[in-house]
Amino acid sequence: MAVGLIALLDDVVSLAKVAAASLDDIAGQAARAGVKAAGAVIDDAAVTPSYVSGFSADRELPIIGRIAWGSVKNKLLFLLPAALLLSLFLPWLITPLLMIGGAYLCYEGAEKVFHLFAPHQAEHHEASLEHTALEPSSLEEQKVAGAIKTDFILSAEIMTIILAAIDVPDFWARAAILAIAGIGITVIVYGAVALIVKADDIGLWLARNARTGAGRGFGRSIVRFMPFFMQALSLVGTAAMTWVGGSIIAHGLYEFGVDGPEHIIEAAAHWAELTFAPIAAVAGWFATALVDFVIGLGLGALLIPVAGYVISPAWKALKSMLPKRA
Repeated sequence: MAVGLIALLDDVVSLAKVAAASLDDIAGQAARAGVKAAGAVIDDAAVTPSYVSGFSADRELPIIGRIAWGSVKNKLLFLLPAALLLSLFLPWLITPLLMIGGAYLCYEGAEKVFHLFAPHQAEHHEASLEHTALEPSSLEEQKVAGAIKTDFILSAEIMTIILAAIDVPDFWARAAILAIAGIGITVIVYGAVALIVKADDIGLWLARNARTGAGRGFGRSIVRFMPFFMQALSLVGTAAMTWVGGSIIAHGLYEFGVDGPEHIIEAAAHWAELTFAPIAAVAGWFATALVDFVIGLGLGALLIPVAGYVISPAWKALKSMLPKRA
């Protein structure tokens, strides 16, 4: 009896060791996969602060919290099961869906550039699209909805990159890695965003309460610097949406045998690496991002009239045919 109990305990310990090793492998794979998605993560962090611009300080963290919760739901409730099911049954559909999302990012980025250089025409274009919106009850609702919608596209890219980086055949292990990496990335991104948008409040507190002159001066420097930083970050966010969208489109076209854009990107990166050899990696990345941005901006500019003269009227006609709520 005692021998049997000892053997049972030994088996339990062995199983526990296997389980611990499996969990450690899942965590390690999640971390490595998350690193491979770093580019899209940076883009996500750059885009989000623009959505809290213009709100009072007491609403900034609640808005970020709502967007972060929307991001978690995007990843866990929609993208994770969709990615796993598509990879099992319809792997050919992943690229077209990503390209649709990429086209939307191109449109959003181009529309913001359009607004920057031609604000009156851009406002007229936006007014023509108002009936396609979900009629949010406030500006905050509109901003949160827009941020979650943009996050969905970026999260789809992040989850796809993570899925491609996983080399575990077991279905549930892949699901666990996707979930851990997705939640971890969300915490990092929106934690960084919260720190960025509250930096001016931290600087103001230091300027008033720091015990030394150097500390108060540092606080005043933060307060003076943050408006310029936020403006620059807003521009980076717009550029990020555009170059991520362009990158998705270029890679998608390559998957379908249209390799011209991809060859241009590779040639630009190679030229930059040779021309700026001491900083080859950085120069190559900038060249790639620049070509992706040009591709995204061009496609987005083409989609602006399509949205105004095709999609919006079609959506309006569809809504008119639906029964109205009492």
